[in-house]
Amino acid sequence: MTAAWLTVALVAVMAVTAKAAGPVLLGGRELPEPVRRIIAVLAPVLLAALIATQIFGAGRSLTVDARAVGLAVGAAALALRLPALAAVVAAAVATGLTRALT
Repeated sequence: MTAAWLTVALVAVMAVTAKAAGPVLLGGRELPEPVRRIIAVLAPVLLAALIATQIFGAGRSLTVDARAVGLAVGAAALALRLPALAAVVAAAVATGLTRALT
């Protein structure tokens, strides 16, 4: 077995162990209310952090470029209650136009 396959197997075992830990440790009990509130906001916060690093990160520095314009247009479209698909298209068009003009 090569080192790569050994790494894949180890990561798989760790993932299964992590997924099984919750039900095994909790044993069907309800989570406390403060923990449930934290878990409820984890996904949106993580998504926002991923978006921010992809848009404003360039290696080890911060940058503001056409992607930031697309984000602003997409956010504005969502604030105006446009459908998500329309917001994505508007953001892509704004990003493309900004790149073409600079």
